[in-house]
Amino acid sequence: MSARAEQFDLLPMSVQRRWANFLEWEDQQYFPQLVGMQVEELRRDYARLRLPWRPELNQPQGLMHGGAIATLIDTVVVPAIGTAYDTRRPYSTIEMTVRYLGPVRKEDLVAEGWVSRRGKRVVFCDVEVRTGSSVLVATGHLIYVVGSTPDATSM
Repeated sequence: MSARAEQFDLLPMSVQRRWANFLEWEDQQYFPQLVGMQVEELRRDYARLRLPWRPELNQPQGLMHGGAIATLIDTVVVPAIGTAYDTRRPYSTIEMTVRYLGPVRKEDLVAEGWVSRRGKRVVFCDVEVRTGSSVLVATGHLIYVVGSTPDATSM
């Protein structure tokens, strides 16, 4: 468990059940599954995902493609945002800033994403991405807009 994770509340069982299949959808394959992300931990306003390295995620110079890292950043905040609501809601990214701090060569990545501020319809999130050896390689700042109507497709 991460020291950052300890700052966030555990999920009630009902919310754990609702998010149990995140990234393991069976009805069809979605982009985060193609990239290969895995859930490590979910808490209220917090999530940690792993992106195992594989050669297909590289760009031609042998480094992990920035798009794979950006996808991890955008995806890790989805459960961090959604676990705070009693029902499923539609939400989507309206702004994302990624800062690449170092190259990734043949290493898994672990992203921690958390809600830094939650408004009525707008949620602000921060993300840190580290290698398996704990080197910080990217950060992200995201803004999401959240709808008020329950929507079964937002997870």
